[in-house]
Amino acid sequence: MKSLIAPLTAALVCAACTHASHDSNLSTTNNEACIGVKGGAPQGALQATRIHAADSSVPSLYEGPVWTGGRLYFSHFRFSDGFPANILAYDGSELTIALEDSGSNGLARDHAGNILAGTHKYKSVSRYQLNDWQRTNVASSFKGEVFNSPNDLTQASDGTVYFTDPDFQRAAAPGGQPVTGVYRVRDGEVVLVDDSIQNPNGISLSPDEQFLYVAGGGENGFVRRYDLRGELPVEAGNLLDEVEVPDGMAVDCLGNVYVTEHTAQRIRVVNPAGDVIATIALDANVTNAAFGGDEGKTLFITGAGSLWQVDLPVKGLPY
Repeated sequence: MKSLIAPLTAALVCAACTHASHDSNLSTTNNEACIGVKGGAPQGALQATRIHAADSSVPSLYEGPVWTGGRLYFSHFRFSDGFPANILAYDGSELTIALEDSGSNGLARDHAGNILAGTHKYKSVSRYQLNDWQRTNVASSFKGEVFNSPNDLTQASDGTVYFTDPDFQRAAAPGGQPVTGVYRVRDGEVVLVDDSIQNPNGISLSPDEQFLYVAGGGENGFVRRYDLRGELPVEAGNLLDEVEVPDGMAVDCLGNVYVTEHTAQRIRVVNPAGDVIATIALDANVTNAAFGGDEGKTLFITGAGSLWQVDLPVKGLPY
């Protein structure tokens, strides 16, 4: 079953990318992150560099990287009961614990530079204030029930939050939804966008915010896109098929989508027409990616107790 979705054949329009300049110390919307874009899209086979300061020997996953306030933040959760998690911070040389017991998976940045989080501990979408780490709920339930385990999320310029709710960490706390779904939160109202995807995972917006991308579908999955130009999101076909265990995503300012393939230990870079233009090889299972660094051109990549980076010719969105 699909909710608020109807078939549509739509051509994907490349993002204009004529938005405001990126500054890690200022709040920016998706549109503002991409002003003055120079450089071209990545091409061919690329190799990421492991950041050894972040290596972990504990069986666990790093997830949900987000660049804000001049640092990279990401979740570190273990596989023990409740999937306990911390939020870590990397400043370019040192790795520290920014928040203990965050119960988080995917992270994003809101327009004030604070952190939005999919929190399986609370079965909700949470906001953490960056100055004191106080938590509030952005979305805590749908039709009277808590969510399964909110996984990844993104915020549009108008404040709308889109997030995925698979069941990977459903056992972290009691309750959950009867489906695995993609949701929209606008002005406090939660709407189910799609409940037809098996364990939807990564989620991102195009820089012009006309399209939403969602990765999911299991071992042989896909990246689905939705047209956001009407009142309700409308399914607009798949951007990429035959994705090997799809996980998180990143988007650059030219509209290219960086699709992580968890067990394939790679990222495929897909242009807005659905053509694979580059690959990035990793040396461990990969979970997610986000742009950051002083110029917004460093792609940070999280994985199984591992963190990598690769410098690219184009800047991208910080979450």
